[in-house]
Amino acid sequence: MESQHQKNTTHKNGKVLCTNPCCFFCVMNEAEPSLRRAGIAKCFKEMPLRDDQEHVLALSGLWNIAMTQPDDPEFPLLGIFECAANLIRRGISDREWLLRDQNIYIPYYAAHIIGSYTMNKVQFAERAVKSGVLSSLMELLRGKMSWVEKRVAIRALGHLASHERTFEAIAVHEAEIIHQSMETASTCLDEVYVEFVGVEHTRRLKYHCDLLTRGTGGLEIENRKAEEWASQLQCWSLYLLNCFACKERSLNRICNKEFLKRLCGMWGGLANRSSPAGIGLIRNLCYTKTGRRNVADSKEVIESLCNTSRSSDEWQYMAIDCLLLILKDPDTRYKVLNTAVLSLVDLVELRSLRGRTKVGEAITQTLLQDYNQLKCGNLDLKSKRAERALEEIWDLKVERKKRENIMTEEEARERRLLVGVMKQEGNQLFWSGDIEAAVLKYTEALELCPLKMRKERVVLHSNRAQCHLLLRDTESAISDSTRALNLSSVASPHSKSLWRRSQAYDMKGLTKESLMDCLKFINDRIKPLDTNGVKIPYYAARMITKQMNATWIFATARSKNLNNHGVENQESNGHHQVDETTMTMDTRKRQKDIPGMPTIAEEPVIGIMQGRRLERTGHKKKGLSVIAKLTRAKIG
Repeated sequence: MESQHQKNTTHKNGKVLCTNPCCFFCVMNEAEPSLRRAGIAKCFKEMPLRDDQEHVLALSGLWNIAMTQPDDPEFPLLGIFECAANLIRRGISDREWLLRDQNIYIPYYAAHIIGSYTMNKVQFAERAVKSGVLSSLMELLRGKMSWVEKRVAIRALGHLASHERTFEAIAVHEAEIIHQSMETASTCLDEVYVEFVGVEHTRRLKYHCDLLTRGTGGLEIENRKAEEWASQLQCWSLYLLNCFACKERSLNRICNKEFLKRLCGMWGGLANRSSPAGIGLIRNLCYTKTGRRNVADSKEVIESLCNTSRSSDEWQYMAIDCLLLILKDPDTRYKVLNTAVLSLVDLVELRSLRGRTKVGEAITQTLLQDYNQLKCGNLDLKSKRAERALEEIWDLKVERKKRENIMTEEEARERRLLVGVMKQEGNQLFWSGDIEAAVLKYTEALELCPLKMRKERVVLHSNRAQCHLLLRDTESAISDSTRALNLSSVASPHSKSLWRRSQAYDMKGLTKESLMDCLKFINDRIKPLDTNGVKIPYYAARMITKQMNATWIFATARSKNLNNHGVENQESNGHHQVDETTMTMDTRKRQKDIPGMPTIAEEPVIGIMQGRRLERTGHKKKGLSVIAKLTRAKIG
């Protein structure tokens, strides 16, 4: 398609002359620096005032520069923020202009440019605020266009809020930002499904499809990018809330009971595995008195943290941090101790986690800080299971160490031999189908096995976990497989224990935890120098397929949509949405002809969080023989 710029050019004496006196592309090609800067500044002032089919191409080019050179001061100093803010305002207020030519793309690019230039440089962020970008971004945040524009608006607001010198300007809109961010984080997946993913391909907004796929993708790419962008929209909403939580602002609003429950399920998905998502916000809340109190009062949140603390989730350590912060606070300790100790007891021998050392020691000290009161009868826990767990920790970390320190070498050698014999007896009981007797034999072996024999204890715990699986005692299977993994090498975790814990989580209905363990199980089977290819076991591939379907980012939205309507809902949410019924056929035709509309290669959310980390500086049954054989379980 011939662009407007090409139409405005003439050829004379071999030179190309442009008849448009305000052509942005001609100004950019100006060789004289002073004339070029003056021309760019003039274009930025006049662009929102003029009607020109070249605007969307100019904005597309500016977006590309902003993404690749976000620290270049040229355009921010020449007025790009004022230009972008005015273009957004015009798109919102002048619907006729918005639906003319290709202008429907402009607000998106304008908001994205603001976000890119304010990502790193506080000077640019201050200039953007002074240029009046907040009112325009707030309109997009309110949903005046669609989820696509909301995504880049909330991204830009997150960058502005993360700078100390521009935070207060954002805080002027604090109540509304908190409300809109919480609402967006809670509903954006439903919104994207209803308005895009769940819509018949031919009825999707064309400009959304073009932005997602550069105008060259098909249905598969559109759906994949929509998943990614929906996840980013949720993650950026949580990031914005994090900015306020870190400053202990609006804590009572953020700690809404229902929102905290939903927060546990906001895990980012595989599209954004690098984002700490909901658990990152929960941890920041746990650094505050108000946050700890509200989190401790939510049984669902505590249970979710306990599950994450015993999983292969990238943010396992965050869950452990949250539980320890609550347990160290005397006002919240006994609200969660009965629940938390049942999970943390399996982590007391964890040596390192994501660069942190002596993690198990920190957990032990926190759990046993008032154990003497329990022994003396001055402290009474409501849960006898919790009391037994604390007694087990005390015996494992204190009493057994004392006993083994005075053990002679001869006694230690005899124990090692006895443990080996008992393990073989347990294996024979297992294969004969006497699973319960095998559990007792493995337990007896573990009680005798010296603490220094970590490899032997790994096998014993893992074997016992397999027995618990066959007995359908999922909690005990998770406990034993977790202990085996904590005793094994961090660089090379015990593969069988990963698979067994994945199965146990699956039986318990914890799909995310099962999926993460299964993925790690397969990843650990892949050798970097393996040139013969990797064969994924059928049972593991089947598990991944099952859990990927269950944890699909739009699984809940799809189920809800089908339950509510019985068919795929294709209606919008009733806001100031840009829908195809308002577009002329001529407008739609021109949109289809846009060559190579670029997609957005976002900087990862975690990249920003690493740059300006939002953290505080100062977790014998009959017939069982046949079942055991059918499981093909290899007992060590």
